[in-house]
Amino acid sequence: MANIPKIFESEYRFCLILWEHEPITCAQLAVLCKEKLEWSRTTTYTVIKRLEERGILKNSRPVITSLVTKDEVQLAELEEMMEKRFEGSLPAFVAAFAKQQNLSQEDVEEIRRIIDKGAR
Repeated sequence: MANIPKIFESEYRFCLILWEHEPITCAQLAVLCKEKLEWSRTTTYTVIKRLEERGILKNSRPVITSLVTKDEVQLAELEEMMEKRFEGSLPAFVAAFAKQQNLSQEDVEEIRRIIDKGAR
């Protein structure tokens, strides 16, 4: 997987707004972050600058766009967690997850379909 920069929880919530509304102006993004995250305009602009410096978004002034997708970020987080907690073993991760969840037969069948599709 490409080297996706680490995105922290508050930044991820910000990115969810960006991904849903991009391309978006800085001003529009600041309004949405105030509504959804209760952030000040200054906080939003600080996060924009920080994420731009880390290569997560592009600020074309005034338009903001992401440089990484939600799927890429989620996969990078999952890979990091699997490496740290399950020695990089997908089967160990799936086994631990399945033990703790109350999976319905439909869930199990959907997981099988996903695995079968990915194995091709």
